[in-house]
Amino acid sequence: MTTSHFSLTNTFLPTTNLRRETPLWPTISGRRVYCTTNSLETLKSVSTKADDVLGSSKDVMESDKKVIVGTYARTPVVFCSGKGCKLYDVEGQEYLDLTSGIAVNALGHGDPDWIQAVTQQANTLTHVSNIFYTVPQVELAKRLVSCSFADRVFFSNSGTEANEAAIKFARKFQQVSHPDKTHPPSDFVSFSNSFHGRTMGALALTSKEQYRTPFQPVMPGVTFLEYGDTQAATELIQSGNIAAVFVEPIQGEGGIYSATKDFLHSLRAACDVAGSLLVFDEVQCGLGRTGYLWAHEDYNVFPDIMTLAKPLAGGLPIGAVLVTEKVAEAISYGDHGSTFSGGPLVCNAAIAVLDTISNPSFLAKVASKGQYFMKLLVQKLGGNSHVKEVRGLGLIIGIELDVPAAPLVDACLHSGLLILTAGKGNVVRLVPPLIISEDELEHAAEVLLKCLPALD
Repeated sequence: MTTSHFSLTNTFLPTTNLRRETPLWPTISGRRVYCTTNSLETLKSVSTKADDVLGSSKDVMESDKKVIVGTYARTPVVFCSGKGCKLYDVEGQEYLDLTSGIAVNALGHGDPDWIQAVTQQANTLTHVSNIFYTVPQVELAKRLVSCSFADRVFFSNSGTEANEAAIKFARKFQQVSHPDKTHPPSDFVSFSNSFHGRTMGALALTSKEQYRTPFQPVMPGVTFLEYGDTQAATELIQSGNIAAVFVEPIQGEGGIYSATKDFLHSLRAACDVAGSLLVFDEVQCGLGRTGYLWAHEDYNVFPDIMTLAKPLAGGLPIGAVLVTEKVAEAISYGDHGSTFSGGPLVCNAAIAVLDTISNPSFLAKVASKGQYFMKLLVQKLGGNSHVKEVRGLGLIIGIELDVPAAPLVDACLHSGLLILTAGKGNVVRLVPPLIISEDELEHAAEVLLKCLPALD
């Protein structure tokens, strides 16, 4: 029997900085809380008890405004615990989570195998840097290679970092492939509604102008084409100036748009002829989200490079760049690196996640639940005048509206359902944990139906 405990008597006053008398941990009450439990009933009571220690949601949000840089327009809720597909705020309110931390918590909150992997590794070895070898990094790379098109892996700490590495690898590959050219291919192709990250290189590949404009000039040499425009893409790639083509098989942030098979096959063919690299960004749509381990498997077309991140370590920061041998051969010692990437802790967590999701029976359940949820949503919401389309694959689903989705998101929040927006703000994005049950999907559909009048 597992014993669960939550002790408010074990809180303590923070240590003080020897150079000053102000606390290092300026929490609202001056105390920190430890919560270690796997019991759902205990988790439900944690938030109420935590309120006594941390203060109300209003207190936390007011403190946030004073100490956090204002880059996020946060939803006004403060979470303190979670289990499975449920989250609990500091007032004790329960929420059904269809956001998964933006498609990160694929195994939900508090998965026991993930917890075991993290705690065991934390008790063994957390970090040594990439100056040295570590077993979890090698074991995770072996697994990723064995279940994908790739021959080698480079680890990073996030999706945007993975795309930055892919940019560098593509440029270096072209230099090595054209040793006699003073100016080898160095430009990139990206597409409308694309999102590849917020660091300067990945940002240059991201189509939304409002993301790029405040930070101009970003990396030059990127051409944006219409997503799905085969002819324009083929013509540009054949110009001979393109180092790589970046494309999401399914666009998440852009509005849950899926590429056609003809489009991706045409990109592959054009890149093969021109010597350009084809890069699939599967940061959001990869690793089981579609019911396939990799989204591109549904298209039977394979890239030279694939970038991964969000769900790979189950909530811990990780990114990965999977490459073919021809790309890897162009990369030399010192061409790229990272202090934290591929650390033992995150890699051991990722092994637990990958071992679970890569199981064919698990993927079959994701595909089945995705089909069931799509059918439910079409049946319940399809007749509403504001609903233009329900689309997606597996458990990455978009509901396109003819009005902004924000009122529906807010109404669902007040009804205990967490959802996201995408596209131009008129698409509801549903990316629940892959472990979600059919009963929970039915409940989510009912809440969405009940909240639709908020759009009026």
